[in-house]
Amino acid sequence: MGLKAPFAAMTLAALATMTSTAQAQDQAVQLAPMTMKRMGQVDERYQSYNVEMLEVTGGRFWKPYKDIPAAPAGSAGQAGSSAQDGSAPAGMSPDLYQYSPPIDLTNPRLRAMARALGPAYVRISGTWANTTYFADTDTPPKDPPAGYGGVLTRQQWLAAIDFSRAVDAPIVTSMPNGEGTRGPDGRWRPDQARTWLAFTKAHGGTVAATEYFNEPTLASMGGAPRGYNAAAFGRDFRVFDAFMRQEYPGTQLLAPGSVGETTGDWGVAQGGYGSMQVLPAADLAASTSDADAFSYHHYGAVSQRCVAMQHQTSADQALSEDWLGRTDQTLAYYRAARDRFMPGKPFWNTETADAACGGNPWAGTFLDTFRYLDQLGRLARQKVAVVFHNTLASSDYGLLDENSFEPRPNFWGALLWRRNMGTTVLDPGVVNGPGLHAYAHCLRGVLGGVALLVINTDRQESRALALPGAATRYTLTAAEPAGKDVLLNRVPLRLGANDALPNMAREAIAAGQLTFDPMSITFLAIPSANNQACR
Repeated sequence: MGLKAPFAAMTLAALATMTSTAQAQDQAVQLAPMTMKRMGQVDERYQSYNVEMLEVTGGRFWKPYKDIPAAPAGSAGQAGSSAQDGSAPAGMSPDLYQYSPPIDLTNPRLRAMARALGPAYVRISGTWANTTYFADTDTPPKDPPAGYGGVLTRQQWLAAIDFSRAVDAPIVTSMPNGEGTRGPDGRWRPDQARTWLAFTKAHGGTVAATEYFNEPTLASMGGAPRGYNAAAFGRDFRVFDAFMRQEYPGTQLLAPGSVGETTGDWGVAQGGYGSMQVLPAADLAASTSDADAFSYHHYGAVSQRCVAMQHQTSADQALSEDWLGRTDQTLAYYRAARDRFMPGKPFWNTETADAACGGNPWAGTFLDTFRYLDQLGRLARQKVAVVFHNTLASSDYGLLDENSFEPRPNFWGALLWRRNMGTTVLDPGVVNGPGLHAYAHCLRGVLGGVALLVINTDRQESRALALPGAATRYTLTAAEPAGKDVLLNRVPLRLGANDALPNMAREAIAAGQLTFDPMSITFLAIPSANNQACR
């Protein structure tokens, strides 16, 4: 059957466009591992994690989604709890929480999984740490003293110290600073901190770094006295700073520990939260110039638990450029404060996950592994020295299931990062954009070697890069991206007998064009790159 001339011309034009697009896709960027330039350096313990202080003591933490009844608007609003009554942080509904017993830090599987990610730091902190009382007695009090919200016993803290040593993860923490730590004049006193830190040192614990206050941005939610402001924070930080420099000079000081601010319009602290006063990072950092690093937290959204706080996201945005780029927007905001008041100081991201309030329902699925690894790549090339994922094994955002300690998808991504991505950050020579993100580091443990992380976020189209030499390939995929089963080079990842890690099946590949399937994450190990920046 013949085509009429106008239709034929239109069809030919369409075919020409399709052919041009296909040719453009075939013109893959040529990687040059041998000449990739050094961009920076990260800490040997760059990839670290949080164990909430509340996990150590036991207490009311985020309730599983299945146990949260349909809540009316405002359920996460000012619900009448105070930071000292132990039911919930100030301003949060107690209905969002349920009691969880102390985490078993002696559990062999938990220790084996944490050890596999070492060396790392374990940050034992969180909102509840601000009002936790360390009971340095054989018989701890049943209830916390006035001005505190919880009790940390000797045995609980000894278990945390032992865990830290067993998994090669020195402790990072923050100070108790609620009303119970203050004198009649409202000023912070280091007495409680002194007792706690002395006990830690006497029993072989290492506190590598500490903040004064966990998330002073929302100080009243964190247990500070009513009316606490940036001037009071600065006054107390100076006391903390002098105390630590004199008595624990080997411990790095991190500040200000802010959260929720960003150059975008999606940050939970943008414009304030309810009736709570927000203390901007610039006002806090004006007093913290003596700190060793600028610390901050990043959450790209608030989870569905806290819908009344707004600032939610959805699973269909999990691979979008907007979602992944929020990591950059938060850092850009805090970089301005750092450059003004703490110029030249390194960044520590001391808490991050997919969403605040315990994570979204898909935080434990393969969908979030894209955010997890892309975030590590982005922050490393922007001179962030350490990143702490929240959490190791609690709530929906844990790397491990909080009940069984079975690995979730993010754990497998973390393990591949730990085994491949070294501390020297390289320029991969690839401009990141929709569908393709690439990051390069020196290959861990191999002089001259190069490792690449290539992420295809496109849900339908493959992407391609050209490699000049042989490499080893590790590709993570999932038959159901919103599920918890992950394939490595098409082989399911499962723990073996006695919690043995699986043989991480690798694939040898030759030089040439490499194709990256839709919704896939690939690590490439190139030991023979002979990159001079990696020698």
